[in-house]
Amino acid sequence: GLGWIAQIGMFVLLGLLVTPHEMGDDIVPALLIGLVLTMVARPLSVIASLLPFRIPWQEQALLSWAGLRGAVPIILATIPMVSGIAESKRIFNIVFVLVVVYTLVQGPTLPWLARKLRLGESAGAADLGIESAPLERLRGHLLSVAIPKGSRMHGVEVGELRLPPGAAVTLVVRESKSFVPMPTTVLRLGDELLVVATDPVRDATERRLRAVGQGGKLADWLGVGDGGTEHRTQHRTGL
Repeated sequence: GLGWIAQIGMFVLLGLLVTPHEMGDDIVPALLIGLVLTMVARPLSVIASLLPFRIPWQEQALLSWAGLRGAVPIILATIPMVSGIAESKRIFNIVFVLVVVYTLVQGPTLPWLARKLRLGESAGAADLGIESAPLERLRGHLLSVAIPKGSRMHGVEVGELRLPPGAAVTLVVRESKSFVPMPTTVLRLGDELLVVATDPVRDATERRLRAVGQGGKLADWLGVGDGGTEHRTQHRTGL
């Protein structure tokens, strides 16, 4: 975001240096210079620069067609103006016209040229390396928790559950829609939670969930703590 703001500010400042009515005499010279750059100077410089690297001619052709675009050439053109060089204002105007023309003409044609040169085609999408790891391998447990009517977990934020380290609420299903909760997500009646807990904290996690279900976010203060009645379930815990 800061980068975009800086670029916007830079273009605004460069625009303040442009005097449109003074560019009339520089448009034709700028177009002639741009033609020479595009057809002669840039292709020769690309070939000379990439010759040792054995780059395919299709890529060299695409690089040759890409011209001056963006704010960098305009910023470089302000250096003669600051240095007080003669005709520096005309140099700035010519560069400005070149950048505008290249942006409007060459920019939109680059994808078309890449397709013609068959540079945009890929051999095929690479398959994703996805590994399915069972919870047994991770020594973990997946707890499915439902918040029924009358549960004091209603209105409690996920962060206020204060689950032991090694346990986390990974998914909330609400009105047939699932989403990943934030610490500030407020739980509601009818929500279904998926809680992942490592093996050492599995029992403590279930006790804590039951304590919050009975006493809400103030379970510890109301005397309903993690040492409540244990009731192990294999698939679902009702709070």
